[in-house]
Amino acid sequence: MNTHHTTAAETTLIYEVTSNGVARITLNRPEVRNAFDSQLILNLTAAFNHADQSSEVKVILLSSSGDHFSAGADLNWMKSMANASYDENLADARQLEKLMSTINQCCKPVVTKVRGSVFGGGIGLLSCSDIVIAENESRFALSEVKLGLSPATIAPFVIDAIGARPARRLFLTGEVFNAEKALSLGLISEIVDPDSINEVTNNIISMLLKNAPNALTQSKRLISKVSNSVKGQALTDYTCELIAALRVSEEGQEGLTAFLEKRSPVWPEQTNNDTPPSKAD
Repeated sequence: MNTHHTTAAETTLIYEVTSNGVARITLNRPEVRNAFDSQLILNLTAAFNHADQSSEVKVILLSSSGDHFSAGADLNWMKSMANASYDENLADARQLEKLMSTINQCCKPVVTKVRGSVFGGGIGLLSCSDIVIAENESRFALSEVKLGLSPATIAPFVIDAIGARPARRLFLTGEVFNAEKALSLGLISEIVDPDSINEVTNNIISMLLKNAPNALTQSKRLISKVSNSVKGQALTDYTCELIAALRVSEEGQEGLTAFLEKRSPVWPEQTNNDTPPSKAD
């Protein structure tokens, strides 16, 4: 296992890349239930950028140390921001939004493993992930209103994940809800027993690692494009051009050939996942 730390403040975040191409990003502030502060936000943003741009990384796994995934904002950080100016708070909010956008727009699949509680900004991290596995005893809350605040910065990502109607209740009550509710809302993908969460997560990562890297990237872009576009000729052209380009790509040719030959595909090395296969993007 190759280990790379993203910042000098390495104790708040652990970043490592396994030999099979999984970037493991671990929140490591268990003494404060992995609460956010400005440094952790910067470290997380840097870690996701590094993983997304690294040719050795195929899948990103976000998890946490200790008993809880994230308690949201760190109390000392909130206290300092309460004493800061409007402009300083605005700059701070933009950093958090940059983190959420970075995760949300990641080219690589993002799998998140949840233990314990997830409050406030932690819900934003889940909303920006592709697949979220949570323990059956996990608890969730968007409790900002209890502090005289609102989940403003993460709201676009949360509402995209769960819809506006459930957000009306959860944003306004600040109530704690369980894993079953989170699953029904689409905030998480699967509920598991604590003893099996590592096995289930590893199985999902294994599935992802078997798939074509560029096809994964283009599928993520496809979802974003379709969900944010009006149905019409432009979207039709995009989808038709995309599948045509993928069929004639090196990956597409290898995938089809391997299927016909009843063997496992050997995907070509990816040099730049940001390169679209054609004008379809």
